[in-house]
Amino acid sequence: MMLERLLVANRGEIAVRIIRAARDLGISTVAVHSDADAGALHVQIADAAVNIGPPAARKSYLNTEAILQAAAATGCDAIHPGYGFLAENPGFADAVAAAGMVFVGPSGDAIRLMGDKVAARSAAHAAGVPVVPGSMGRVADIGEARQLLMETGFPVMIKAAAGGGGRGIRIARNLTEFESGFPQAQAEALAAFGDGGLYMEKVVQRARHIEVQVLGDGTDAIHCYERECSLQRRRQKVWEEAPSLALTDRARDELCASAVRLARAVGYSGAGTVEYLYDDLSGAFFFIEMNTRIQVEHPVTEMVTGVDLVAEGLRIAAGEGLRLRQSDIRVQGHAIEVRLNAEDPARDFAPCPGTVGELRVPGGPGLRFDSMLYPGCQVPPFYDSLLGKLIVHAEDRPAAIRRLSRALSELSIGGMKTTKPLFVALAGDPELQAGAVHTRWLEGWLERHAGRLAADMEP
Repeated sequence: MMLERLLVANRGEIAVRIIRAARDLGISTVAVHSDADAGALHVQIADAAVNIGPPAARKSYLNTEAILQAAAATGCDAIHPGYGFLAENPGFADAVAAAGMVFVGPSGDAIRLMGDKVAARSAAHAAGVPVVPGSMGRVADIGEARQLLMETGFPVMIKAAAGGGGRGIRIARNLTEFESGFPQAQAEALAAFGDGGLYMEKVVQRARHIEVQVLGDGTDAIHCYERECSLQRRRQKVWEEAPSLALTDRARDELCASAVRLARAVGYSGAGTVEYLYDDLSGAFFFIEMNTRIQVEHPVTEMVTGVDLVAEGLRIAAGEGLRLRQSDIRVQGHAIEVRLNAEDPARDFAPCPGTVGELRVPGGPGLRFDSMLYPGCQVPPFYDSLLGKLIVHAEDRPAAIRRLSRALSELSIGGMKTTKPLFVALAGDPELQAGAVHTRWLEGWLERHAGRLAADMEP
């Protein structure tokens, strides 16, 4: 079996990426778009395009009925959700299957299991994967949570059971912060996810965020090694790299093996990511969640392994099963990705939608620029501000950082403020160059360098 016509239920750079991978495999593609994206690059390069509604995402990219109608009307036999929007919505995956089409990703049941952070912790624990000390299930109320504090101590993280994207999370360093943070997290979780359920985890001091890329076919699974994503602002990743400097060979083997155990245990199908906190002080690692979709940062893994993760996901969805064995996967060199957003770092990263003017993209070996951009394209205010991703690959990390600095110096995106100055400054920072970072490092760095970013902003 091979897919013949694929609808891409997304927009922006990931829609462009999926369309290109599908066409390389000989699969015809259909783009969907809102009124605001009528001139978008993914619409231009697809074989066909369907307008699915007004600019508001809930009336277009989150409109399951409109997407399914577009797929049926254009004769599609599969739908790829990309990331964001409906990518981790089990109901959408179920609806695609019920309509007689292939959902490119795991089953609705697998998404449902891993999307509930408490159920995912339980599944990880059952598969022998270490989890962060904390509640093994949802805490019923604040009284039960207070009892748990006797085991975890402070600081503790209060987290939404159905959460994601950094929402529904509060860190309590003392009882006063706990008493105020618990109801705040509950209210935010209910508003964001329609589910106010919470659980608790001990805060791992000076943790690194390390994730393992997995591929599964519903029966077997392999890993494509790890990425480090410790540079985060408000729990949102901005700079990712592979491999991680923090891991010993033994820790890497144990970490990656645990991710494969979990993927096999839940019958995972497609490309997915198992995320961990890594304690620099003890060398211990702890499962935090599984993302049941392709990740924004997947290109760094592709650069160091040579595996086209999007294409492999399409082949798995077509019923080919895993073509690769674990022994086929090797890591060569080092890769770094930076996320270029239409934001103004000098104004607390305020969004800067508009029209792209001049566009100059760097070239040379070991460079990749995944984007939605072309001169004159519109960046609408209705969606995520991600414009594209600059990815570099070199023989080692110092060489990759030098290549990134050179590529940033050549990159020009006219017509709007972008986060380019942030990455120019970070690439030249001695601490970052030494790899001495953790998940809260960047926010402290931003406080110390706010004036420098304002001075370095593009005209």
